[in-house]
Amino acid sequence: MNTSRSETVKEPPLKPSRRSMPCLAQSQTHPHSLSKHSSFLQPNRLQPQAQPLSAGTSTATVNTICFSLLIQNTVTRQKPEPRIKSSLKNEMNVIASSGLFFKDGKKRIDYILVYKKSSLQIEKRNTFEKNLRAEGLMLEREPAITSNDIMFVKIHCPWDTLCKYAERMNIRMPFRKKCYYTDWRSKTMGSLQRNIRELKSWLPRNPMKLDKEALPDLEETDCYTAPFSRARIHHFTINNKDSFFSNSTRSRIVHHMLQRTKYEDGKSKMGINRLLNNGTYEAAFPPHEGSHKSRHPIKTHGAQNHRHLLYERWARWGMWYKYQPLDLIRRYFGEKIGLYFAWLGWYTGMLIPAALVGLFVFLYGLFTMDSSQVSKEICEANETIMCPMCERNCTLQKLNESCIYAKVTHLFDNGGTVFFAIFMAIWATVFLEFWKRRRAVLTYDWDLIDWEDEEEELRPQFEAKYSQVERVNPITGKPEPFQPFPDKLSRLMVSVSGIFFMISLVLTAVFAVVVYRLVAMEQFASFQWYFIKKYWQFATSGTGVCINFMIIMSLNVVYEKVAYLLTDLEHPRTDSEWENSFALKMFLFQFVNLNSSIFYIAFFLGSPNKYITFFLFLQCHPSGCLIDLCLQMGVIMVLKQMWNNFMELGYPLLQNWWSRRKIKKGGQLLEHKISLPQWEKDWNLQPMNLHGLMDEYLEMVLQFGFTTIFVAAFPLAPLLALLNNIIEIRLDAYKFVTQWRRPMPARATDIGIWYGILEGIGVLAVITNAFVIAITSDYIPRFVYAYKYGPCTDEGYRQEKCLKGYVNSSLSVFDLNELGMGYSGYCRYRDYRAPPWSSAPYEFTLQFWHVLAARLAFIIVFEHLVFGIKSFIAYLIPDMPKDLCDRMRREKYLVQEMMYEAELEHLQRERKKNGKQYHHEWP
Repeated sequence: MNTSRSETVKEPPLKPSRRSMPCLAQSQTHPHSLSKHSSFLQPNRLQPQAQPLSAGTSTATVNTICFSLLIQNTVTRQKPEPRIKSSLKNEMNVIASSGLFFKDGKKRIDYILVYKKSSLQIEKRNTFEKNLRAEGLMLEREPAITSNDIMFVKIHCPWDTLCKYAERMNIRMPFRKKCYYTDWRSKTMGSLQRNIRELKSWLPRNPMKLDKEALPDLEETDCYTAPFSRARIHHFTINNKDSFFSNSTRSRIVHHMLQRTKYEDGKSKMGINRLLNNGTYEAAFPPHEGSHKSRHPIKTHGAQNHRHLLYERWARWGMWYKYQPLDLIRRYFGEKIGLYFAWLGWYTGMLIPAALVGLFVFLYGLFTMDSSQVSKEICEANETIMCPMCERNCTLQKLNESCIYAKVTHLFDNGGTVFFAIFMAIWATVFLEFWKRRRAVLTYDWDLIDWEDEEEELRPQFEAKYSQVERVNPITGKPEPFQPFPDKLSRLMVSVSGIFFMISLVLTAVFAVVVYRLVAMEQFASFQWYFIKKYWQFATSGTGVCINFMIIMSLNVVYEKVAYLLTDLEHPRTDSEWENSFALKMFLFQFVNLNSSIFYIAFFLGSPNKYITFFLFLQCHPSGCLIDLCLQMGVIMVLKQMWNNFMELGYPLLQNWWSRRKIKKGGQLLEHKISLPQWEKDWNLQPMNLHGLMDEYLEMVLQFGFTTIFVAAFPLAPLLALLNNIIEIRLDAYKFVTQWRRPMPARATDIGIWYGILEGIGVLAVITNAFVIAITSDYIPRFVYAYKYGPCTDEGYRQEKCLKGYVNSSLSVFDLNELGMGYSGYCRYRDYRAPPWSSAPYEFTLQFWHVLAARLAFIIVFEHLVFGIKSFIAYLIPDMPKDLCDRMRREKYLVQEMMYEAELEHLQRERKKNGKQYHHEWP
């Protein structure tokens, strides 16, 4: 603050930084290209202010250049197109019929309330609307065209009301063009950067980038922002009062007012949410900016509105390979939804290296399949008889009949498995750490650095339950209902007990699938079809997976209702606490539901049992249990992604189609050929789901668990996740733009509780992959055999030839007479046990204890190594880029300087106008 103005003038130009808050002439409600064809949507266009906020004489050089550029841009943008010369009357008619303005064609609709005329809550509604008018809002009623019982209330927020609440809500607005440079390093690297820029100009353009000509509204806008203040309104650059506040900001201000307006006497009788719950209103939503389609191509006629622009450049399937226009998404839907799509895009991009490495591991197994010593021995074992897998109908099989299973198992269980498991553990850490950096950049670009969430209002259920017990809120200083700690603890214990009960229900379902596998073995082994009879093991596993999937989807419906019940039982204080508690329960329920059968196959199926006879019937096939694990993961992952995509897009499409069918069935539109206004079109769309973005995050977080937790057993999981996410982004985009009503543009600085869940999954992934490699796969037994029991014991190195004889050493001998099935002789099964003729039959051999010790040692070494690497990487990667930190600190300082100078200049002009003497120091 002590820097002189002469020193400030010497600052070189500011390095461009992407701050997408509308700035100066670029703060128009519609994109620049829309002004050519949709200028009638802005009837109250004001002329630029005659007296700009230029700097004083000491800063004339820099600020005069900045201001002249701004005036030039403003005049260029506000120059009317010659081919739009319709009369004002015709323009007003078009505006009124577009559904975006009041009947006068001047007042923009910022919010829509919907109620039924038959509703009995007339007094509450009238009081609420009367109080809204008293707060400064303008309301206009409009009956529905397609229903005689529906009435729409259009809300417009005037300029003075917008300014008043923008000041109360500390909304940051642009006030000065950035003309200062913050990165001193480019002074020495200026020529190098110019050379690199010239070199890049000769290279082909990145096809994934969006054309700036196609998205003119995404031009970089470099403006300093500050909390809006009516007392200092002269600091802010206001070229057009109708477009100074963006549509999403206007809707957010109106929503803030709706949440805090009373409808009855009483401290808790306020808010649109309560009126929606008691049936006073049917819906409340901000309107879309028009249709998402146009009869004219966007390349020649431009976009009609932001919604049309989002559809053409984001939601269409043809844009699947393009980067997302995050700034436009944020401007239209708000920062909270913008952060979700930013996270989803970042996650999808980070899946590309994971998918490539996983595909490489799979291809490595494919090319080395025929050269594998283990596969060769299994395929050439013509005389080795395996024990029957079921009690009555299963026959003795030769080991070579499992040749196909052995080769398929080698695809996933090969030399690259350990490397890929370590890679994915490190990948998860890098993904989360770099996301924090990406989030920091986005919060800076979107002007959320200094934003703090408002103090939330209490939930009505909480107030009704604890209205008799009050305490002073440490934030607001006002008395409010309070939940005593003993009551909170008892309710939490009941909720935890309910969670454990539901988890036990999942385990019961898993046991039922195990029983099914035992029964199905007998049936498929005696099946009449030769193909089923020959591959009865595959048929048993496949049908078991499908039945398990149906159980999973059925239990998900039950879990959602139970999670609702348990969360309401806890009586959370605010809506955010309720959402976090509900999200955590839903994640726990669905995570256990999805992964319990996978954990059983990975760690318990085929485990040693003291009841040898029963243990034989729970054996995997001779090549191991890994193929069953891969089948289980692959089928569940693919089927669940297909089901989720149908429920996300197919179900809303069917609902909207049914709504349009009912409207056409009425015959009103067909008879009179009436075009529905925008607010009624939005009313016929589906509302955003009750949980907001929780379902979207939950789906992706569960997929992240599939991608990381058992990736050692299924290296193609990242590739499937990548393909699904490419579709998921466009599905969600299409759904938000075309099938859902416009959600309230909410603000947020991070992804909430989901980041902590992702970190927990990353830790669990290291542990499970260590156990999968050590216990489920044959990596450790092969390793021990090669170094201790194989032909290369004394040579000290391991190759495929060192595994010669491994299959025979991994099979134990069982006396068929003990089965009582009419067989005689001996059969083989997978385990390390003494033969029946030894002094201690069926006891574990020394090789078993060597393998067990090696497995435990591998788990310890693997976990410590990977956790150490993860911690080291997390330490090396700072949460925020250093240049961003320097830029933020520098800009904060410059904002204070410029606010000081602007106030000083304003006071000096006032004194000069009044004929008083003025000085250059602060008055």
